[in-house]
Amino acid sequence: MSMLDKLKGMMKGHEDTAAKGVDKAGDAVDKKTGNKYQSQVDSAQKKMDEQLGGQATPGDDNPPRG
Repeated sequence: MSMLDKLKGMMKGHEDTAAKGVDKAGDAVDKKTGNKYQSQVDSAQKKMDEQLGGQATPGDDNPPRG
């Protein structure tokens, strides 16, 4: 079982919380770097959301990245 499979198993039923964590982490990186790497951070956030099977939760400050 790969590490990603283990993470998916742990996140089962908590996808919205995981998505919020991914968004908060990305926002922290953007703030720390002055948005210098914003496109790369957004791309990483999108890939993480896809891997976790989640989407941005309704009412989120950050709309789904596309």
